[in-house]
Amino acid sequence: MLKKQNFKGKTELVANWDTLQRIFIRPENEEVRATLVKYMEQILFGLHDFLMKNVGITEEASLKELSDRFRDSRINRNPSKKLADVIKGIIENIAPHAVNVASPYFIGHMTSAIPFFMVHLQTIVAALNQNPVKLETSKVVSILERQVLAKIHRIIYDKNDVFYEEHIQRPGSTLGSFVEDGTLANLTAIWVARNIFFKPLSGFAGVEKEGLAVAYQAYDIERCVVLVSQLAHYSLRKSGGVLGIGNENILPVDVDSSNRMNMGKLQTAIRNLQKGPGPKTRILAVVGIAGTTETGTVDPLPEIAEICAENGIHFHADAAWGGPVLLSKKYRSLLSGTEQADSVTIDGHKQFYMPMSCGMIYFKDPHIMDTVAYHAAYINRPGSVDLGIRSLVGSRAAMSLILGSALEIMGARGYALLIDHGIETAHAFAEEIEARPLFELVTSPQLNILTYRIFPEDIKREWNKADCQKKKTLLAGLNNINITVQRLQREAGKSFVSRTTLKRRGCEDMVVLRVVIMNPMTTIDIIGEILDEQEDIYHRQFMCAQG
Repeated sequence: MLKKQNFKGKTELVANWDTLQRIFIRPENEEVRATLVKYMEQILFGLHDFLMKNVGITEEASLKELSDRFRDSRINRNPSKKLADVIKGIIENIAPHAVNVASPYFIGHMTSAIPFFMVHLQTIVAALNQNPVKLETSKVVSILERQVLAKIHRIIYDKNDVFYEEHIQRPGSTLGSFVEDGTLANLTAIWVARNIFFKPLSGFAGVEKEGLAVAYQAYDIERCVVLVSQLAHYSLRKSGGVLGIGNENILPVDVDSSNRMNMGKLQTAIRNLQKGPGPKTRILAVVGIAGTTETGTVDPLPEIAEICAENGIHFHADAAWGGPVLLSKKYRSLLSGTEQADSVTIDGHKQFYMPMSCGMIYFKDPHIMDTVAYHAAYINRPGSVDLGIRSLVGSRAAMSLILGSALEIMGARGYALLIDHGIETAHAFAEEIEARPLFELVTSPQLNILTYRIFPEDIKREWNKADCQKKKTLLAGLNNINITVQRLQREAGKSFVSRTTLKRRGCEDMVVLRVVIMNPMTTIDIIGEILDEQEDIYHRQFMCAQG
């Protein structure tokens, strides 16, 4: 950037065409180059050490204090900083107040550490800046994307060689689609299910062209619904709103004592909706969850598939979290029934350990996405190999290049080792909780998520002989204890578990601590330290107060 002296003698940066061209294609000077090398070398070749040293390591700062630092709403006409200063500012002022999701003590959310090579792949993808929405801005990347989609499709559906040879690069076939996240993947699944149901009839061009009001009239119904698990992700309610179905028509089905969709309740709901005295209703889809967000449980997918087949209903499996478990020979049976789903959601930035954001939607029928196809004269022309023809998303990053490369680097067995570690460590965590009198295991891990709570022995004794009203009082106290301990542990900054509230039939809502075991560096010793810290916080905060 061109520098000039202002009237106070300070150096100012000025944007002009010559300086713009220079910074557009290379570091503006050796100072900037040195700063880039200093930090990028650490990030590229010592990522986890860099994160442990620079991210989330300062004293606590409140959100109010942080928000007060970022109140400038004006863009300067001329540059205000050099690149070197910007990078230094990010490392010194932003990173310390970010969240170190790579820490093995951070076990509260579905965002975790990524392999160091993901940063390299992400850098290359950013540098190439390919846009797979159309062939003219991606060329070979669009072809690669079809291959990657076929590989994951094969993990789910395991069709034969002839099937994949026919459809993998066939322009008229779509095995799946990359989108930004699981929310858009679930939306795509319900979008397709809606359009399949309200397909064209004589005198009706289909719901995509004429809308729901005309569709309801053409099909002589008054509403349509989607049945989901009580523990379904809220993205499914969003789908109802976006697609015009109405989010109140995304109907929850009760779960059983194991937090899995209750099959008796599902069958009753279908029967009542199809033959009940209420508005003329049709069921667009049933959604089974392969790894619920709160408890990690897997719905009885084979039974759901059978019920959907008997009733001619689209079966969608939301495997945003659990999908990669299919790579584990040891535990893939936990997701049995996924292969019977008409559509399946998977998130790459969850258990494929990719950077944000990578969602995927897959379909058993390679032609079913024709119901959501759009063409344009300048892009996505009929017959093109472009996957943007049949996708909710327009321009997007070439995340297929990252996932495809990661599958080559890790192999199925490499990913399986990560999956197995998470599941087995979660089970070890559950055993540790049950061995400590202060805690109660609330939901046992089926995959690698579990919930528990602090439940002191003196309160347990009261609970066992209390009436309903007394239990409500005790539960309010327990909820306060768990909220307080979780908050204080989070604020201390060494460890993190999340908390959630579980709905209990006939009872008050229960606050629980929630753990997600995803980081391969998280060991049972670290888990012991996290529980020790919670015990210490409890005794200092509550026992000392009583004493």
